[in-house]
Amino acid sequence: MCDTFIALQPATEDGAIIFGKNSDREANEAQSLEYHPPKSYTSNSKVKCTYIDIPQVERTNGIIISRPFWMWGAEMGVNEKGVVIGNEAVFTKIKVSKNNVLTGMDLLRLGLERADSAKNAKHIIIDLLKQYGQGGVCGFVDKSMFYHNSFIIADKLEAYILETAGEFWVTKKVDKYYAISNGLTIGSDYDEIHPNAESFARKKGWVKGDFHFAKAFSDFLYTTFSACKIRQNRAIKILENKYKGINVRSAISHLRDHNSNDFNPANALLGKTICAHAGNSITRNASQTTGSMIVHLTKNKPTIWITATSAPCISMFKPVWFEDGVIPNLGEDLGAFYNENSFWWKHELLHRQILKDYNNRKNSLIFDFQNAEKEILDLVLHTNKKGFSISEKAFERHKQIIEENLPKISTLKVKNKPNIYYSNYFKKLNKKVKIPI
Repeated sequence: MCDTFIALQPATEDGAIIFGKNSDREANEAQSLEYHPPKSYTSNSKVKCTYIDIPQVERTNGIIISRPFWMWGAEMGVNEKGVVIGNEAVFTKIKVSKNNVLTGMDLLRLGLERADSAKNAKHIIIDLLKQYGQGGVCGFVDKSMFYHNSFIIADKLEAYILETAGEFWVTKKVDKYYAISNGLTIGSDYDEIHPNAESFARKKGWVKGDFHFAKAFSDFLYTTFSACKIRQNRAIKILENKYKGINVRSAISHLRDHNSNDFNPANALLGKTICAHAGNSITRNASQTTGSMIVHLTKNKPTIWITATSAPCISMFKPVWFEDGVIPNLGEDLGAFYNENSFWWKHELLHRQILKDYNNRKNSLIFDFQNAEKEILDLVLHTNKKGFSISEKAFERHKQIIEENLPKISTLKVKNKPNIYYSNYFKKLNKKVKIPI
């Protein structure tokens, strides 16, 4: 499950566009932050996507993406042209194709690699959807996880919502702000629509009275248990409350939101919070925020603020740019097991130790992350400093905080032990990936 938002010029403090997404997936599904430079290809070249190969274009854009380690596609990203895309799993009445198709994450990455504007990316994804279809196994361990997709697609001038159900699709241009979660949102107020969407839905008996895309195609059960309405409504409320004042700092707070001052990740049945925490194998298994991204789309090159970790509430956002080294050294490539030489896994070890007594252990280190993050935010936003050296400084400080706090956190007395179901859930997860707790 995921949450994505976009704020356009009328809603932001500086008149830029701000994009944000929490990528929520299985807790043990490490997510890789990567830069892929622009590249030229010979004719008849193929690109190997997650499950199928398709013809490659002559030239691809440079892209910064956040990608679950085992798939080709990406959960979110931005290209050198300033196009940014985030996707959401949506559950529909259309049967999901399980083989020989593109995943929603493949569609996202292909859109970034090939588009020079948001409008162009929208049409590229629609064309690819028509040619190759969508679906496939989208879970890491959970091989029963199949879904369709919705997208927020933006550049420095405009943004679009693209929602799909099988081969059918609908689009809407954003005027001020928008938020999507794991359910269809576009009704009758669309701008473009698949030419056969309404007639197909009416033949199926899914339409009573006026046509409404989301009502016609949404699967009630999965959409309800994803708690997407709760999270989307919360996101809209946050954007409304900050209208005309949305900025990078408020975007960070948005992605950390728990909708409660006394939030405890061990207690909820459903994944109702924007900052998501896994908690059981049925309703909150694919509900851990394993990566977070904010893109500040100014008239110049975008600034990408990224955690490159799970749990933004106990992490820090760090800036990267399309220049110099782009992304600092994050250690060895990610895999299915804990690796002490990997930045994502090292932070995850800290995270798992905190989960043993979330509020008490979080409070013992949160000020370290907050102070380090504020220093970097002030440097970039107030003095307009940019560059690879700042990215390196931010990532090194994050690594230092992990190293300083891991020994202390792991020896703290547990004051409020989580319930047995939650504790056993994470014991099993920890054992599977051989994380040393």
